[in-house]
Amino acid sequence: MFRVRIPAASAPSSFRQLSTTAVRREEVVGTVGAVPVKRPVGGFRGGILGFLFGFSAASALSIYYLQQETKVASGLLLASVEELQQGTGKITSHLDRLQTVEKELAALKAGSAVKDDVTKVRGEMKKVYDGLHLELLDLRAHVWGVEQDLQKVVKTESIRI
Repeated sequence: MFRVRIPAASAPSSFRQLSTTAVRREEVVGTVGAVPVKRPVGGFRGGILGFLFGFSAASALSIYYLQQETKVASGLLLASVEELQQGTGKITSHLDRLQTVEKELAALKAGSAVKDDVTKVRGEMKKVYDGLHLELLDLRAHVWGVEQDLQKVVKTESIRI
């Protein structure tokens, strides 16, 4: 319990006890007319209006910030897409060149001689060369025989004359 001193005009004793219990003390206070209740200017309505204004301002700023972030992100995305398109174009051109080279290589393989073919042609050429060499030797032998016959004829003619 607490003791509080109250002025003598309102209480019979100089000390009055305060307690936290629900004891009701009835004191009659005299009033001379109605006391107007003063409300703060704006009161409850001012609080709501302030809240709404703050919420609107925060919403507007956050929307602006989100729009700016979206604009930046869209720009970055667009740049990435353009870069991807350029890369895809380069890859496509490289693939086209590779296909062209593969076609040319296949054509060269089809038209080129294989080692077996070269060996076969070399053997045939050797046979042809040997055959020509034999014919050349035969021709020389024949020409030599003709020369011998011609010399015999010339000798016999010179002897007869």
